[in-house]
Amino acid sequence: MGKNVSKLYYPIRESIESILPIVDEFIVALGDSDEDDNTEEIIKSINSPKIKIIHTVWDIESFPNGTENARQTNIAKDACTGDWLLHLQADEVIHEKYLDTIKNACEKYLDDQRVEGFLFQYKHFYGDYKHFIDFHGWYPKEIRLVRNKPDIYSFRSAQSFKKIPNFDGKNFRQKNGTYHLNVIELDAYIYHYGWVRPPEYMQKKTKSLDTIHKGKAKVEEEYKMKDVLFDYGNMAKIPVFKETHPEVMKNKINDFNWADKLHFEKKYKSSRAKMKHEKFKSKILTFISKKILNGKQLFGYSNWNIIGKEF
Repeated sequence: MGKNVSKLYYPIRESIESILPIVDEFIVALGDSDEDDNTEEIIKSINSPKIKIIHTVWDIESFPNGTENARQTNIAKDACTGDWLLHLQADEVIHEKYLDTIKNACEKYLDDQRVEGFLFQYKHFYGDYKHFIDFHGWYPKEIRLVRNKPDIYSFRSAQSFKKIPNFDGKNFRQKNGTYHLNVIELDAYIYHYGWVRPPEYMQKKTKSLDTIHKGKAKVEEEYKMKDVLFDYGNMAKIPVFKETHPEVMKNKINDFNWADKLHFEKKYKSSRAKMKHEKFKSKILTFISKKILNGKQLFGYSNWNIIGKEF
C-alpha cells in the first residue's frame, strides 16, 4: 500500500521486483496520490501479469495516529487469494539470497496450523547505502508473512500483525481482544531503505508520516520553522555495511548523489532534536545489548510468540 510513493523517493519498483519470483500475485493498494506522482506508471512498467493495482482513498481523519496505514494494508490483504501473504512496505526489499528460505518455509509449514506467520530479521539502512543502524530502539525483527485468515489483521501503523477475532475494523490500536501470532523465526532479512533518501526528500517523507500520525494542521505548524533539508546527523558514528545489497537495488544505488550533504566530521553535532539512536539512554542500552546480552535488546518491542526457528 502507499500514497505519493514515487515523489517521496520510495524504492517501489525494487520492492516489488525483489519478491516477484516467489509469489503467485502481488497486490498494490495505491492511494489517491498527487498529480505529480507517477507511482502507477512505475508499477505498470514492471509489466508483470502477477501485479494487480487497487485504487483507494485515504482517510486519516477517520483513522488517525497512523492507523490509516493499517487500514490500507488490510484492503490489500483482503484482495489476496493465496495461503500465505508476504507483506512488503514500499521501502522494504528482500535480498535474492533469502528467496529459497522463504519459499521453503511456506511449503514446510503449510499444513501446520499452529504456525500463523513468520518473523523476519531487519537491516535498517541510514543516510546512504553504506551505513546501517543497529542501535537500541530500531526494531530488529518483525512479522512480514502471515496466513491468509480473516481474523489476522495489519495493526497499529501497519508495523505488524495481530489476531483480532470479531474486529470492527475501526480501532487498529486497540489492545483488548487482540492476540499475538504464533510464528517461526526465519534467518531471512528485510532490507529497510526508509532512511535512505536525498535530504530534501527525507524531510518531505518525515513530514508526510508525521501528518498521518498527528494530523495535517498540527504538522503544518510544526514544520513552519524547520529546515528544508533533513540532517542525518553525525554519520561517522553509524556502522558501515560490508555485505551486498539486493541485485534489484543496483540502479537505485547508482543514482546516489547526496554524499556532499552528509556529515562525517567526528565532532559534528546536529542542531535538530536528537533522534532515538542519538540519545544517551539508547547508547547505554545499545552497549548492554551488544557487549553483554549478545545482541538481545532490553525492553525491546515484541509482538509475537516464537514457536520455532529456521536457522
